Amino acid sequence: MGGQSAPHVLIIYEVADYAAWKIVFDDAAAIRREAGELSYQLLKSEADANRIVHFSRWRSLTAARAFFESPRLEEIRRQAGVKVPEFLYLEALETGVLEQE
Repeated sequence: MGGQSAPHVLIIYEVADYAAWKIVFDDAAAIRREAGELSYQLLKSEADANRIVHFSRWRSLTAARAFFESPRLEEIRRQAGVKVPEFLYLEALETGVLEQE
C-alpha cells in the first residue's frame, strides 16, 4: 500500500513493576502530547509482563528525540523504575492490511 513519511518511535522498556510504571506513563500524557506525540500503542512481552514496547507516532523525529533525551524525561523514567530503554527512531515506508479483523 501507499508509502507514508509519518515518524514513529519504538521503545523497549524493562520496568521494575508495570502497574507502577503505567501510573507514571499515564500522568505524563499531557507532556507527551505537548512534545509532539500524536498516538501510541503499548505492548507487553508474552514471556515477561514487565518488558514493555511503547510504539508511538510523532509530529517529527526531532521533537521525539528532544523529548526522550531530555533531563526531565530521564528523571521521570528513573522515578518510574525504568531500566535502560532501547530507542528506535523510525520513518514509515509502507502500511498495509492483509486481512480484515
